[in-house]
Amino acid sequence: MSTPEIHVDVAPELALFVPHARRGGAHALAVDGVSTLGHVVESLGVPLTEVGTLVVDGREVPVSHVPAHGESVSVRPVERPQRVPGAPLRFLLDVHLGTLARRLRLLGVDTAYESTDIGDPALAARSAAERRVMLSRDRGLLRRRELWAGAFVYSTRPDDQLRDVLDRFAPELRPWTRCTACNGLLKEASKDEVAHQLKHGTQRSYDVFAQCRECGRAYWKGAHHEQLEAIVERALEEFAGDR
Repeated sequence: MSTPEIHVDVAPELALFVPHARRGGAHALAVDGVSTLGHVVESLGVPLTEVGTLVVDGREVPVSHVPAHGESVSVRPVERPQRVPGAPLRFLLDVHLGTLARRLRLLGVDTAYESTDIGDPALAARSAAERRVMLSRDRGLLRRRELWAGAFVYSTRPDDQLRDVLDRFAPELRPWTRCTACNGLLKEASKDEVAHQLKHGTQRSYDVFAQCRECGRAYWKGAHHEQLEAIVERALEEFAGDR
């Protein structure tokens, strides 16, 4: 008796996850009649966080479907904007995405970030406990079952990373409302309240300040403000409209 086979067609958007030999059109794949389709897709290298729908012989099926000999499977990417039901949209980023975390916070997006490598189990547990979408380039982390939700960060360039996350999830943008250091909310502050954090030149040159309610860090429109303003304006122009 011949080995049971299915034919799997992975969408071009997901091609980077699969071996070159399996890119571009449907390819035969041996199955055992026991493993779920979700397991089969992951065995190809595609994290299920990146899969929108699985279509078998023209009908949508769950990841728990057990593929049978001769079936044709289409693996499709998530639709954008992606909705994450069951909790306010907020994120958790691993140690490698510090710049992205700061930029999301700059835009007022609730973004937790681990500045040290606490390990995949702890990250997945925090994602579940706080109901945060785990953002990472670590495919192994994104395969952990205890994750609340997750998404692969496709680029290594912060500009592209930010654009991809905003396009995929369409979070509400409220710039200048969060601390880029700790994610706490900002409040208006007087010069006297933050004077102990200011150098003499800053005290002379600036009069408008904000302060983090959590860590107490002071903010003002300093030397890097134009660069930050450009990031904010670009994000608002591209993503603040109706989706």
